[in-house]
Amino acid sequence: MSDTGDGFTLHRLSWADFDNLARGEGGAGAVRRLRRAERSRRLFLLRALVEETTKVPELFGPLPPAEDAWELLARVQERAPRALEVILAHPYTGSWAGYTARLLRNRITGVCPMWMHAGHLHALAAAAAIHAGLDFHTHIPLWNSSAMLPTLGLVRLAADSPYSVAEVHSEHGRVQVSNDVARVALPPAFAVDAPGWWGIPRLTMRAGEQVLSVRLDDLDPYRGLYEPVGPHRLDHAEVDVWHALLDQAWRLIVHHLPDIADALPAGLDSLVPRPAIPFRIPSASTGDAFGSATISRPSDAAALAATLVHEFQHIRLSGLLHLTRLHDDDPRERFYTPWRDDPRPIGGVLQGLYAYFGVTTFWRALACANPRTPDRRAVFEFAYWREQTWRVLATLRDDPGLAPIGHQFVAGIAERLGPWQDEPVPADLSALVAAVSADHYAGWRISYLRPDPAVVADLAEAWLAGAARPSATPLGTDRAPTPVPDGSWSSARADLIRLSIADSPDGGNALSTTWQSIPGATAADFAYVTGRLTDAVRGYRAELAADADRPAAWIGLGLALSGLGVTPAARALLHYPEVVRAVHRRIRARTPTVPLPDELAAWIGCFLY
Repeated sequence: MSDTGDGFTLHRLSWADFDNLARGEGGAGAVRRLRRAERSRRLFLLRALVEETTKVPELFGPLPPAEDAWELLARVQERAPRALEVILAHPYTGSWAGYTARLLRNRITGVCPMWMHAGHLHALAAAAAIHAGLDFHTHIPLWNSSAMLPTLGLVRLAADSPYSVAEVHSEHGRVQVSNDVARVALPPAFAVDAPGWWGIPRLTMRAGEQVLSVRLDDLDPYRGLYEPVGPHRLDHAEVDVWHALLDQAWRLIVHHLPDIADALPAGLDSLVPRPAIPFRIPSASTGDAFGSATISRPSDAAALAATLVHEFQHIRLSGLLHLTRLHDDDPRERFYTPWRDDPRPIGGVLQGLYAYFGVTTFWRALACANPRTPDRRAVFEFAYWREQTWRVLATLRDDPGLAPIGHQFVAGIAERLGPWQDEPVPADLSALVAAVSADHYAGWRISYLRPDPAVVADLAEAWLAGAARPSATPLGTDRAPTPVPDGSWSSARADLIRLSIADSPDGGNALSTTWQSIPGATAADFAYVTGRLTDAVRGYRAELAADADRPAAWIGLGLALSGLGVTPAARALLHYPEVVRAVHRRIRARTPTVPLPDELAAWIGCFLY
């Protein structure tokens, strides 16, 4: 089996394609070119795995040798090339190949015996042969009574061991999978369920002439982001909910972002559905699994549409990164990003920047759709993400870790994103954007920055001595972040603000009945978001009296004091909260007379200019 007649294909991406991708453009053509390169990458990975495992036959355990699977794949390529393309294009062929290659390279076994991972090659070959309608006979891994046929579905067979073998037999279009205990006949329509068989539903969404068709894959073991996972079957009602949400989200994308709508179907094959999480839509994708995204079920179509655009950006950039190097291979977690609570390495920053550039694009389109009565939620999200992505871009664009071509890529993003910074936004929403931004950045600082111990000691000694001003090192000298957080962070205030915008113009009446359902929300948070700033200050003081190390209470106190115009204390708590808390800790260790948090913050704040 080969890529071309001579075994090699040279993949090139034009500078026009590169610049279009940087600007979030390029259409389906550029995505197809990325996909063709990904196909070759996977084919070479497959060949390398076969050659590597052939040297050590015991890697396949009780399964047939690797050559048998390769020969079956070669038969498929000869008889029905499109069937082979289905398997090569399958996102989890890529994630399996990458995962198994890493196991071999690092000489580790993973979550299953090595022969289960190596033997998945037989499952891929069997699935390809079924697509091709071939007669064949082979054996595939059976993990916890489940045998996967990628892109088709999962056979459930009773077994005496968590790791065993199932036999696959196909003749005249009839496929049976069996072991010593049971036998399952696959239904003619593979996507439907049958006794002993779970099919993978394919959902098709249409908006005008644009069609999006994706597998809703809750079965494939290599759909996991980091390691294989077992099936997590959705019931029919949940599938229907996903279908309805995807249908509405696709209509929004087609209507508001026609360029994205043209390109997205060429790059998205599969969705891995995850359970809904209140006030969160976790999503992820990996470079190995080009064409797939893992998404927790959102509450509404607009949120899903933004998430689809977000993950599509990751897919495009991951494909591009398989063709060229945009940045150094630097694992140091040294950057602040508003979309993560932890410090990020340069590769993660670039991925996040590109993804949230896409999110900004979506919310901007929705915000501009009806100028007379704009969607306040869309306006807020646009204003927030344009500011946050620009903030990260301004840091990243001058970083020496970017390769020259990486600087060109970031410049392409800036070309689109820069002019949006000046588009008008109502003052009340701008104020909320500023509050959410300050909240998260200060929370990141107090969690991941460690102040200079000499500065902390100098400040604490000066306070205890009753000095008007310490001789401390300037507070503005930042140290590198640590990946280990000092306390847990809560995003409850941001959730409350978003809920108030979405539910009603003033937010008060709606929040009064729902705020306690937000994870981590406190009465002080509710008071702050509803404008009762004095009550919020009292509430955060009480929280710190109960737990003087709680990061969210320190930052909440800074936000409430800022709203009241208490400038020195707010300045210290929002710009150097890690210093204020560290000094407070040191004073507590030295004396039973503990200062009020805002009094200490006001004293430290007087030294900041």
